[in-house]
Amino acid sequence: MQINRRRMLQLAAAGVTAGFFNHKVVAETQPITTQTTFTLPSAEHPLLLNFNENSLGMSASARQAVINHLNLSNRYPDSEREGLIEDIAKCFNLNTENVGLGNGSSEAIEAVISGWIQQANDKKQAVQVIAPDPTFGIYEDYAVARNVPVVKVPLKADLSFDLDAIRSKADQFDGISIIYLCNPNNPTALLTPNSQLAPWLDNIPENHRLLIDEAYAEYAEGNPQFTSAIEWARKGTERLAVTRTFSKLYALAGLRIGYMVAAKSEMDYLRQFLSADNINLTAAVAARATLADNAFLQESRSVTDESRRMVMKALDELGLTYVASSANFIFHRIKGDSVEYAKRMKAYNIVVGRAFPPLTNYNRLTLGTPEEMAYLIQVWKEFRTKGWI
Repeated sequence: MQINRRRMLQLAAAGVTAGFFNHKVVAETQPITTQTTFTLPSAEHPLLLNFNENSLGMSASARQAVINHLNLSNRYPDSEREGLIEDIAKCFNLNTENVGLGNGSSEAIEAVISGWIQQANDKKQAVQVIAPDPTFGIYEDYAVARNVPVVKVPLKADLSFDLDAIRSKADQFDGISIIYLCNPNNPTALLTPNSQLAPWLDNIPENHRLLIDEAYAEYAEGNPQFTSAIEWARKGTERLAVTRTFSKLYALAGLRIGYMVAAKSEMDYLRQFLSADNINLTAAVAARATLADNAFLQESRSVTDESRRMVMKALDELGLTYVASSANFIFHRIKGDSVEYAKRMKAYNIVVGRAFPPLTNYNRLTLGTPEEMAYLIQVWKEFRTKGWI
């Protein structure tokens, strides 16, 4: 089913949209300088709230950087690649030898897992990969492809990591345990506080390898409970690797660019598992421009914060619980099964996150622009009248 403009007016008259398309929302979003033009979604152009992308789109500075460098497409991107490594290192007060680029953070994750598996094989040691469940699942693909067993540790009742159980699995294993932790976690958006991770990072056992995926860390910066694991990599902590991406806050998902950070000793070994020439020119210059564009980054955070407030308020009014979000998405309860919920949303030309078993009564929702969230909330309220949510 589609909601057309006439239907929107009907819903507004019925009070369904009250509080979301009024002057208050406009006033609250006025400080945001880059407003996207919202048009009603259609089957051909649905509202995409499924992959945790930045709905603002790439920054104007990144777009201009790409345009300015198109005439250099016949040249290899070595200088811009090295420049990006230098920029990242400067951001975190690192040396360039601590940074490796990936074709998205997915490649960086693959390189870390592949490298540590090979390290165990070279030493004739058994190896396993441990991760909380559910979480971002690409780590599992890389482990299974190398015939390495994967141990999944269920989340606690509050959907936080059961770090004690994860550590216990690693301690009891006669071999190398690669532990994958996404912080904030995907799909829950829940932050694991520094107070829980720091003791492990301060003393990583010989048979542990910690891979910390910080794809959404930029949204947690400023939270006193969050300290990036990059701080430990800077201090030279071995058996640790941290991955990040330009796909989320930086709005460059389509250009496929990410990076990894580790102590020099780790990076010297792991870098060989990254593909050669894996970064193209447009990705490098766009990433450099966005990294330096503090106004755009702050705007992106502000838009996400405003959308989060709107969604939380609506969920509270609907009586639907949700997990505290430290990312650009929110994990909320629904009525019934998430697969059926997604089908109904698709009928309204909205694409939401997939199912994350065993939490099939939850849905992961990307926090788009406030205008997009206002439209979503309108649909939620119609769903409530139908008993669907």
